[in-house]
Amino acid sequence: MTSVLNKHLLPVYDKPMIYYPLSILMMAGVRDVLIISSPEDLPFFRDLLGDGKRFGIKLTYAVQPAPEGLAQAFIIGREFVGKDDVAMILGDNIFFGNAMKEKLTAAIDNVKRGKATIFGYHVPNPERFGVIEFDKAGRVLSIEEKPKRPRSNYAAAGLYFYDNRVIEFARRVRPSWRNELEITDINSMYLEAGDLEAIPLGRGFSWMDAGTPESLAEASSLIRMIERHQGLKVACLEEIALRNGWVGREELERIAESYGNSDYGKYISKILQEGILY
Repeated sequence: MTSVLNKHLLPVYDKPMIYYPLSILMMAGVRDVLIISSPEDLPFFRDLLGDGKRFGIKLTYAVQPAPEGLAQAFIIGREFVGKDDVAMILGDNIFFGNAMKEKLTAAIDNVKRGKATIFGYHVPNPERFGVIEFDKAGRVLSIEEKPKRPRSNYAAAGLYFYDNRVIEFARRVRPSWRNELEITDINSMYLEAGDLEAIPLGRGFSWMDAGTPESLAEASSLIRMIERHQGLKVACLEEIALRNGWVGREELERIAESYGNSDYGKYISKILQEGILY
């Protein structure tokens, strides 16, 4: 499936996979985004997304020569981050929930207080993930990457909020037994400093790592069901941009026309006509 196309450009029902993580960043109010990918695949992301202007955001692109771990993103993106706080989301992670915006706001508030924030999701097979152990008060006790004997069923989802210390922490990470720079090591550094918070995504939330054929099909089925039952689209970047006040109605009308007679274009036109903004 990915021999000629990057995984994150595969369709999840009616839009490319990359739209879903971008929508989460936009919901969090993030407007300056760095997309990191291989030198072979980066041109396809540019062709699809451009400079981000039509979504009211600024997109920058950076090359990762080899897949050497998630923590490497903060080494590659060091100059992009500068002295700012930063969020990172994985390109194949799909989040959906009625109170997602409130969870994102809580994460941003934590970062302003110097607390890194990760998200926990209850899974039946935690040994496949980074596993978060909580105490009875909901504080993080430990976080362990793909343990043989998991201490809980809470997986660390692929969404992270950090203060600027993450740049220095990433420089201190050493390759793991998988020869990768593990994001779990960064989280452990924050934990050791007493500055790691974990927000559970409980009942009513969906988190999917659409990195296998099975999970990709499941994600497409979930999005299809939600959109057909509600008549509202999930991860429509133009809708989020309009709701955030980042693009104007006239600009969105031109964008809707550019999609021709597609259902996606019709949906944007319907938003403009009826004022559907949920």
